[in-house]
Parts: sequence; C-alpha cells; structure tokens
Amino acid sequence: MDYEKLKAELTDDPLTRGYAEMSDAEAAADGHSKYRTKPKTSMTGSEVLNAVVKSEYAALSADSKTAFWQLLHIGELNPFGVEKDLLIDIFGPGSDTIAALALARQDAISRWDDLGLGNVRAGDIQRVRA
Repeated sequence: MDYEKLKAELTDDPLTRGYAEMSDAEAAADGHSKYRTKPKTSMTGSEVLNAVVKSEYAALSADSKTAFWQLLHIGELNPFGVEKDLLIDIFGPGSDTIAALALARQDAISRWDDLGLGNVRAGDIQRVRA
C-alpha cells in the first residue's frame, strides 16, 4: 500500500469527491466505486462482434462483410489502432455500431485502481488521516 499516494489523494482531493466530509468507511467505499474509465489496450473479436448492431451488419455489402470477418480473425485487435479506422470504413463514422465500439473500448475502473492502490480499506484511510 502506498500510503503517501493515498494521503495525497485524500488531502488534495483532485477530483473533488468530498473525502473530508466522508467517514473512513465511506471514503474507502467511494474509492472502490467504478466511476472512471481506462482505455483498453486490446479487444477480442468477440468483444467487437458483440458491439455490432445487427441491422447495420445486415445492410453491409458482401465485400464489407468479408472485410469485417477478416478483421475479426486477426486475433487481438487494437481498439485505437488501424483496426478502429477499418471498422469506421466498414460501418460508417456516424453509425450506432461505431458509437457502441467507442464505449466498448473503455474499461470501468475505480479511483483506487486508477491510482494503483488496490484494495483500500477503512483502516488504511484511518491510518493516513491520523
């Protein structure tokens, strides 16, 4: 546990969570709530496929469907790389599929995860406040 980092978070409250008004247990619980996002470094073909809007897929040309399936079968996809650009080319920049993929390429994380603090408990909060 990096108590210095935890103390700085509680003291500075850079995201204005209101730690000063919270009990130790409330502050620990708040830090575990997943209200932040972190970009994924890779996605599986299945994750991409599950974000596709069926009606948009059905409306694709045969060549676009082939390109889509070839893309899914390359293995892990970089959600911020060339794969993203190819998917936009296939489905169109304003499509619901591209909007769904933009959401799917983010992971929900807690503030403690964001800071690399792990499992912060009320006792940890109490220790740095003392």
